[in-house]
Amino acid sequence: MDQFDVKLLQALQSDGRLSNFELADLVGLSASQCSRRRAALENAGTIASYQAHLDGEALGLGIVVFVQVTLATHSPDNSRRFLKLIESLEEVQEAYALTGEADYLIKVTITDLKALSRLLNEVFLPHDSVAHVRSSIVLNRLKQTSQLPLGHLMPADKSKAGNSRPRSSARPQVKRSMKAR
Repeated sequence: MDQFDVKLLQALQSDGRLSNFELADLVGLSASQCSRRRAALENAGTIASYQAHLDGEALGLGIVVFVQVTLATHSPDNSRRFLKLIESLEEVQEAYALTGEADYLIKVTITDLKALSRLLNEVFLPHDSVAHVRSSIVLNRLKQTSQLPLGHLMPADKSKAGNSRPRSSARPQVKRSMKAR
């Protein structure tokens, strides 16, 4: 992976719908080179997918909750039952196995407090794999991104801290509008 691949990845993280012509302007390569590099990064699995980021509040999903779960036992069978449970719940956006007091940290996006109460009291707590549940409701989202930090992949003299989108001074900037699509 060279600096052009990193610049291409940074640009696509900011806007996955960039055309190869727009990428060429941002990265400093031809459109055909960008197309080949993008295909190679996709085939290698470096680019895992392209997705639309939906606004939960606009869709009536205004409550984000982090749920800490402690299992009743740590047997493989109990862990499998719990994993099956969280995989079946569309409200569960992310789930992580942890070290520390709780066994799992689960991010839930849900419509309202009544729905949260049902999820906790009628789904999580009665489940035979669960011993303890603690929830924290998000009051204010301070930062949200799915973009990975890629600065460590750039040569030291070419990388600038905090540079989230590559810019080529030799080429004009591409202006993008949602209405133009």
